[in-house]
Amino acid sequence: MSKNRLKTARSFADTLSAGCNSCRLILVISLLSFTTTAQTSVSKVWVADNRDGTYRNPILHADYSDPDVVRMGDDFYLTASSFNSVPGLPILHSRDLVNWTIIGHVFSRQPPFDVFSKPQHGNGVWAPAIRYHNNEFYIFYPDPDYGIYMVKAVNPAGPWSDPLLIKAAKGWIDPCPFWDDDGNAYLVSALARSRSGVKSILVVSRMSVDGTKLLDEGAIVFDGHEKHPTVEGPKFYKRNGYYYIFAPAGGVESGWQLALRSKKIFGPYEERIVLAQGKTRINGPHQGAWVETPQGESWFLHFQDRGPYGRIVHLQPMRWLNDWPVMGIDADGDGTGEPVLSFQKPRVGGSYPLATPQDSDDFNDSRPGLQWQWHANPQANWAFVSSAYGFLRLFNVPLPKDFRNFWDVPNLLLQKFPAPSFTATTKITFTARSDSEKTGLIVMGLDYANISITKRADGLYVSQVTCKDADKQTAEKETPGVRLTGNNFFLRVRVKEDAICDFSYSVDGKTFSPLGEPFSARQGRWIGAKVGIFAVGSGNASEMGYADFDWFRFE
Repeated sequence: MSKNRLKTARSFADTLSAGCNSCRLILVISLLSFTTTAQTSVSKVWVADNRDGTYRNPILHADYSDPDVVRMGDDFYLTASSFNSVPGLPILHSRDLVNWTIIGHVFSRQPPFDVFSKPQHGNGVWAPAIRYHNNEFYIFYPDPDYGIYMVKAVNPAGPWSDPLLIKAAKGWIDPCPFWDDDGNAYLVSALARSRSGVKSILVVSRMSVDGTKLLDEGAIVFDGHEKHPTVEGPKFYKRNGYYYIFAPAGGVESGWQLALRSKKIFGPYEERIVLAQGKTRINGPHQGAWVETPQGESWFLHFQDRGPYGRIVHLQPMRWLNDWPVMGIDADGDGTGEPVLSFQKPRVGGSYPLATPQDSDDFNDSRPGLQWQWHANPQANWAFVSSAYGFLRLFNVPLPKDFRNFWDVPNLLLQKFPAPSFTATTKITFTARSDSEKTGLIVMGLDYANISITKRADGLYVSQVTCKDADKQTAEKETPGVRLTGNNFFLRVRVKEDAICDFSYSVDGKTFSPLGEPFSARQGRWIGAKVGIFAVGSGNASEMGYADFDWFRFE
């Protein structure tokens, strides 16, 4: 969306914010027209649409953990866990459940602001739920250390309200709201043993209709300890007089998807495993969203944990049999489906252009692309985009005084691995002010590696740095540096199957010289590995140097 169109839409929103419901409905439709005309992009490394009326899984070969989806009219909106990454709570848009683009984020800084000014690996936004109610979009999300937050917006592309803490508690996670036909509202949640000492139960609480507070302490509606340990991630629905809770169990890497149903919202609930790995290679298929197309088809989106590639998103056909959901392909008819690798695309009343989440970035706009996220809440002097010059400038922000490795460095600008194999290349002009200033390209996780250019007393040197078990504060290892001339360079990482990374550099963008040893990318804490850029310094100069990134491209 252009800046002028967004300004017009938001001005319209402000004008009608106090208006009648019918006016607000017109407003929503108008704002959605702005959203869905946003420019789409097509990745060169992963496209799920087979261009023949079918799709392949995963539909998102990127780490969109714990996905939830809602439909409004002909448009689908997806959100996912973002943990400590900022901006947080991504919003993706699709018209057919296969082709998706990022259209925004819920917040640009994560509360509590002082806490998330430093990297908080594995903390922050866990599994969210997105719903549409009373002409507004709602997202309920947990922070396992602080409680359950609610945000809302008229336009899913934003702006969103400031996060409101509606339940202050440690270990209350994975909330999902439900507004019943009689006007009453409820919230289902799970609990995390790591913070609360409690796990494998689902709790339903009464909630105010406006979603701003819980009205009681909640009641257990399902205990999974005996048959379904680590039940979590519940999603609330109602169909044909039944209340349904869809919930994963059994653990992220090897679990299954449960469906619970009851005629009463507080149970008792019947249970059935409706999706499992079976004979497929799709491990742990669970935690996601049931959504219907305007034509009445049912589909289920879920994740699969792929280690360094993160929790990638699959789309399963879904049908109803005897008021139970059947997901994927149920060849033996026992009610438990298996995931599909390819299938006919959803019927949505038309065909739509290819689209994928953004990855490459020429840095020609007024801000970095929506695919980029910081390691922590950003400070104002970390980076500036210049549409006039066509670059992104990262300043050589001083490293933390107790620096051990990059695990605790907040000013890393990163994005998700977008495919099983790819090559990422960036062009840099490096202007250093003092010795030890450094810029480079990094693959970040529990282990990490980077190819970086460092200012030394006698010039610029390129080297490879690796770090094993960065979360345990282990020290980095660096290869001998290669002396460079000039200050314009190209840095590259080639990621092969099984996330094996090879680094190289070039001074002309044509001939690349390999550097260092192959590196096996490793996931972070609850997230996949990420790739991105950085610029750091020692703080000895009166003025920080900088690195101008002309572009960052995936091939």
